[in-house]
Amino acid sequence: MSRAPPSSRGYPARLDAAKRASLGHLLFKSARLLDEQALARLRAQSGIATLRPAHTKLLPHIDLAGTRLTDLAARLGVSKQAAGQLVNEMIDMGMLERAPHPDDGRARMVRFSARGRRGLLHGLGVLRDIETELARDIGTPEVAALRGLLARLLDALERRQSAAPPSRRELSEPGRRSRSAVEREAVLALSERKLRMEREDRERQILHTHRKKLGRQARALIREQAGS
Repeated sequence: MSRAPPSSRGYPARLDAAKRASLGHLLFKSARLLDEQALARLRAQSGIATLRPAHTKLLPHIDLAGTRLTDLAARLGVSKQAAGQLVNEMIDMGMLERAPHPDDGRARMVRFSARGRRGLLHGLGVLRDIETELARDIGTPEVAALRGLLARLLDALERRQSAAPPSRRELSEPGRRSRSAVEREAVLALSERKLRMEREDRERQILHTHRKKLGRQARALIREQAGS
């Protein structure tokens, strides 16, 4: 009969104690369980049995005005193909749609469909229902206090995120760039496109002027030859 090595004695208890003492672990586990319970209700209420956690994780990264697929992939930290697969699945569900980019006729954007916008509000309603049930379990004042603390925690984490320099991985992996880096590149690309279009317009104007000048010279030469 084999025995556990001495170093592993009491390890499960120590691991469990470390997890319960970790705020991050408690937040991660609570968020996972809340997501699973909310998703189960959404499946039952919407009739969309194929809705998965990967789909709900996609939603916060889509702007209401629409988001380009490349930007969406960068925000998710996945490849364009992986993001495109999730988008296609949610288009099949009727939650998303593709639309022309307002500033670039050659580009397409991903945005919420009418059903998708209603679904966002419905999903928030499901979360409120679960919150009400939790208030009955642990107390309304406690839930209100928790909400206030989490809002302060979120503000602090967002400030840290905006102040932190880009990591080496973000700089070296295009699929994991920060949202601000993607936005800067998008602005630069639009600026370059605008300059290229202005340069092409100037070249066309110069060519048009040159052709008109040649035409006048040709007509003058014809008149001169006809007069002689």
